[in-house]
Amino acid sequence: MVSILIVYGSSEGQTEKISNRIVELFEGMGHDATAVPVEDVTADTTLDAFDAIVVGSSIHLGKHAKKVSAFASANREILDARPNAFFQVSLSSAIEDEEHKAEAAAYVDEFVEKTAWHPDRIAMFGGALRYSKYGFLTRIMMKRIASDATGDTDTSRDYEYTDWEEVEAFASDFATLVAGDTPADGETEGTQA
Repeated sequence: MVSILIVYGSSEGQTEKISNRIVELFEGMGHDATAVPVEDVTADTTLDAFDAIVVGSSIHLGKHAKKVSAFASANREILDARPNAFFQVSLSSAIEDEEHKAEAAAYVDEFVEKTAWHPDRIAMFGGALRYSKYGFLTRIMMKRIASDATGDTDTSRDYEYTDWEEVEAFASDFATLVAGDTPADGETEGTQA
């Protein structure tokens, strides 16, 4: 059994939901897993106490959560000293065309360049449209974005695009890495940048 920390930044809750599912999956594999919002990570948080660390961030208005980027930059040495992974959650990853896949990959590239952290594993998951959680202006903006991207513009409901089988595959692959059965190569088949 290994201890795995998941640090995440979530705008409307989908990254949190994915993080909690990954915790369930790791626990189902016999590991001790904890998900913590990046806002709750303080100087008192003992990152060295964990055998592995996963970092997750949503993309909101074309940007990763600033606190997640700052966390990865500030803790790069700690992350690199153990098995680690990064996942991002975006609307771009929900759309199955080359343009949107390239856009999602560009977000990852920007994150890696900005933080100078090169995760052992990287995954990109489709997010959600949480019209019920958006303020008036954000709802209008997201409806405009969705009209081009998914066509899901009915603001009276929410939409979820996460492929939960991809999340399970990512967790399984990372657990294999943590167990030492696979080299840390920076990619997981089918879900990577």
